[in-house]
Amino acid sequence: MSPRTPMPRRSLRRMSPAAARGYTLIEVIVAFALLALALTVLLGSLSNAARQVHWADGAGRATLYAQSLLDQAGVGEPLKPGSREGAFEDGRYRWTMAVRPQIDPATQRTATTADGAQLFEVALDIDWGAAAAQHLHIQTLRLSRSDTAPQDAVF
Repeated sequence: MSPRTPMPRRSLRRMSPAAARGYTLIEVIVAFALLALALTVLLGSLSNAARQVHWADGAGRATLYAQSLLDQAGVGEPLKPGSREGAFEDGRYRWTMAVRPQIDPATQRTATTADGAQLFEVALDIDWGAAAAQHLHIQTLRLSRSDTAPQDAVF
């Protein structure tokens, strides 16, 4: 190019309407609606997860208290028919333990062994809320010697 040659003019092309357009109002509204729907689903699942973690914490504590109560049943003193109740954590966990002699279905009499030990049915209920899912029921059998039975130490 020589110094006198004019620079070629760039042609100013007009952009086609399809290339020049942006997002329409409808497209923006649909995008926000999809975003709102996705956030609603996400927050709902997080809320459900938090509720399940709270329930699991309560059920775990109730199970530990139940294990503690059942471990102590019949250890310090022989089991006797009747019921007891109490609470843990300032009344948050309320429990009821019912002890009754086990009836042998064949003889319809209380089940006892030759050395005088008797079989008891122990039922433990723990509640830690008003919902039906916040209830724990455990039922087990325990063998207990009566106060009058001889207590031979076996080593």
